[in-house]
Amino acid sequence: MGYSSRYHAASLAAVFLALAIGILIGVGFGDNVLSNTKKDLESSLTGDLESARSRSDQLSGQLSRSNEFAQRVYPSLVGGQLKGKRIGVLALGGLDDSLSRAIDNALAGTGGRLVAVAVVNEPPDRSALANTLSDTRLSDLDTNDDSVEALGKGVGRQFVLGGTLLDATKSQLLSRASGDFDGVDAVIVVRQQPDDLDAENRAATSRLESGLLDGITATGARVVGVEGSETEPSSISFFASHDLSTVDDVDLVAGQVAMVYALAGAEGSFGVKESADRLLPDLLTPAPVSP
Repeated sequence: MGYSSRYHAASLAAVFLALAIGILIGVGFGDNVLSNTKKDLESSLTGDLESARSRSDQLSGQLSRSNEFAQRVYPSLVGGQLKGKRIGVLALGGLDDSLSRAIDNALAGTGGRLVAVAVVNEPPDRSALANTLSDTRLSDLDTNDDSVEALGKGVGRQFVLGGTLLDATKSQLLSRASGDFDGVDAVIVVRQQPDDLDAENRAATSRLESGLLDGITATGARVVGVEGSETEPSSISFFASHDLSTVDDVDLVAGQVAMVYALAGAEGSFGVKESADRLLPDLLTPAPVSP
């Protein structure tokens, strides 16, 4: 019995000793494997980072050269395309500075003149407008959505042709107005509808916008709906639903070229978003053949 106990004790001691030795060997081996793996991973990541930086530098250089090329050829592409044209800007809801600068830059050198800018209040102050028009058939526009759209059509026509309805409602309908609303040849439309409108105000605002675009297009003036390449949500589908030519990247040189040609008569949806048919309209015509 004593022999058996001593035997088992010795066996257990041997097992624990072997286990301890195994752990020590395993830890050492594991440290080596982990260390090697860490070094391999660091080396791989360093190589990937250097490769990515090199590729980024290449792309940055290509983009810089592309932008320089675009800026240099822009005057040749748009020079005189809008000669003598009177251009108006109609902003539905708002007109931010970056979009305004993009439009100004696009028109520079085209021969066209920006003669009128109007920014429409959204949602419309229906009560104030109804009070102003209390002696007309639009006196019920504070309760009648059809009258809101009819007001939009009338003002849209007069934005191009001038008239008393626009003059009478300008202070209530527009948050900003400048220039001469008479004899406009082409209109650039931008849209920044507020995103906090309730259902009733959104419906009235949409009816007003639709009326404005229908009124403008009814005059026969060229109308182009534009926005920036990063504008969200996009209004291109709204513009297209009213048969407007559209440009979705007016902040880019290509978009500015497209806008100028659309104002000159090119039709289509131009830009870089999925809604675009192509990047640019046809720009070049065959040169005359010398005899």
